[in-house]
Amino acid sequence: MEAAVTTCYRHPSYETYVSCTRCERFICPDCMREAAVGHHCVECVKEGRRSIRAARTVFGGAVPRSAVPVVTYVLMGLNILAYLAELVRPGIVDRFAMTGAGLAGPDGVQYVYENGGVPGFDVIGVVDGEWYRLLTGAFLHLPPDGSSLGSVPFGALHIVFNMYALWNLGRVVEEQLGRVRYLALYLLSALGGSVLAYLIAPLDSVVGASGAVFGLAASFYVINRRLGRDMQAVNRFMAGFLVWMLISAAFASWQAHLGGLLTGAVVTVVYAYAPAQRRAPVQAAGCVVLLAVLVLLVVLKSSALTG
Repeated sequence: MEAAVTTCYRHPSYETYVSCTRCERFICPDCMREAAVGHHCVECVKEGRRSIRAARTVFGGAVPRSAVPVVTYVLMGLNILAYLAELVRPGIVDRFAMTGAGLAGPDGVQYVYENGGVPGFDVIGVVDGEWYRLLTGAFLHLPPDGSSLGSVPFGALHIVFNMYALWNLGRVVEEQLGRVRYLALYLLSALGGSVLAYLIAPLDSVVGASGAVFGLAASFYVINRRLGRDMQAVNRFMAGFLVWMLISAAFASWQAHLGGLLTGAVVTVVYAYAPAQRRAPVQAAGCVVLLAVLVLLVVLKSSALTG
């Protein structure tokens, strides 16, 4: 008496006598997946993957399957594209820089803001409702002839320094926080830098990713303390950043640097010390509350400038 012929459940034309050790369905070589014992079919492998919890960092971020810091590279790309656009259309800087309050004359030149405005001049800046400047300014940089550091044109170095710092810090911070938390940190730090600049020096125009970069530096410090690492090298690194903030005050916005630094520190402290049982909701709530505080400060400052 001949034994019954068994075929693969996915390929009925293929005769096989090997079965999945999990569901016992017969499978052909194309459908076999190596397992600790025997072989599994394709569906059982997919079901097993769904049942395994994704690995997460101490801060709740999902461990990426790829080591490529995607968000960091995207942010660098956006900054570089914006800089190239400036070279083609220099007017982009005046149109989208972080300007708190200013006047645009009929000749196209910007003038110092006066409360209530001046007949024939248009009020521009955040005070006039151009809130987008709080973020767009963080993706712009000084044009090649925009400023000078001694005898060296600082415009080109501006974006080079910031992108180098973003590349070095961003990769480490993104790996620890995960992509979503990292992006929120970056944008909130950029916003925090613009808000402090608006509060202290509303008549200045500010451009650059420095506020966000200083936020990443603060995050790097908090991350290392939370992970219990040797802080000697980290402390030297942060001391260098603080010295640079003091030196750059002569030709850059120290207010944006400080605002980004403080914002980045607050956001990462929330990330690092949120209770594990309710980590994601607490972290999200902390970011929302901080965003609300920044928005309120902008509203109050605009009211003071126009009142």
